Amino acid sequence: MSSANTGTEVGSLASRFNLQQYVVYLGFLAIFLFFAIMLRDSGFLTVRNLSNIVLQTAPVTIMAIGLVFVMSAGEIDLSIGSIVAVAALAAAVTIASYGMAAGIVAGLGAGILIGLINGALVAYVRLPSFLVTLATMGLFAGVSRSMTDLRSISVTNEIFTGFFGSGSLLGVPSLIWWTVIAIAIGHLVYRETRFGAHVLATGDNARAASVSGISVPKIRLAVLTISGGLAGLAGLLYAGRLQAAKYTLGETDLMTVIAAVIVGGTLLNGGKGSIVGALVGSLMMGMLNNGLILMGLSVSDQMIVRGLIILTAVAVSLRDKSR
Repeated sequence: MSSANTGTEVGSLASRFNLQQYVVYLGFLAIFLFFAIMLRDSGFLTVRNLSNIVLQTAPVTIMAIGLVFVMSAGEIDLSIGSIVAVAALAAAVTIASYGMAAGIVAGLGAGILIGLINGALVAYVRLPSFLVTLATMGLFAGVSRSMTDLRSISVTNEIFTGFFGSGSLLGVPSLIWWTVIAIAIGHLVYRETRFGAHVLATGDNARAASVSGISVPKIRLAVLTISGGLAGLAGLLYAGRLQAAKYTLGETDLMTVIAAVIVGGTLLNGGKGSIVGALVGSLMMGMLNNGLILMGLSVSDQMIVRGLIILTAVAVSLRDKSR
């Protein structure tokens, strides 16, 4: 066999093996091995520490699922952190006055309503999702601060806290159950339904999707509503786990969620994504934060590392899209 033919076959194999699809798994393994070696005497590999990473990243994973749908459709949602705070506070205040069922409806309803507002402005008023959600991020951050005059609201309903945060079923913490169920449903809808295919088609080429009969405005409305609803659920999980709600909930999660989604294989410009990849990306970011804390790095150092990871992931994402 000639060297030219060999080179052609190698090139063909390389084109079929898209490294970008596997970078999140390789990165997860590399970071895990690094911390396992460097922090072998600091408790990183203990069952308690590893389980805490999974539990702490549950709300981020839930939000990441919604953002996969949004970004796959070629949009962005910057308001998810503010939605978390509003939903958690709405649930906490309502539970105190009207009980658990009303509190759940209030929390989820707040998230869905804000998502609908974002979606309607993007889909039908035709405003850019970046500007719309940037505005609602600030708007509802202010709302969350004014709802309780900056006070923390305790959640004392044991059924609620057990179901959404501190409880367990069959020996498995409820936060893990929520993560598994959300990932399973999200992956099924994203990969196996017509709606998921329409989301990807919209993100890949909205004009072509519209010509083919897809209602692009409805897709944009739907994905932003899903994102809002899942951010509302994340707020309930925070309130359940911490047994309290405060305006600061979710305010530092936006960059972590975006990093998890992009590192997980969702293209910044839409048309491609991965729910499972977002899960691995979320766990990677949680593991990274945990390891850096155990190494004694400051918050500013952690932000620098996270920013570098996002920058690298965006570069890989845009390079893959340009092919």
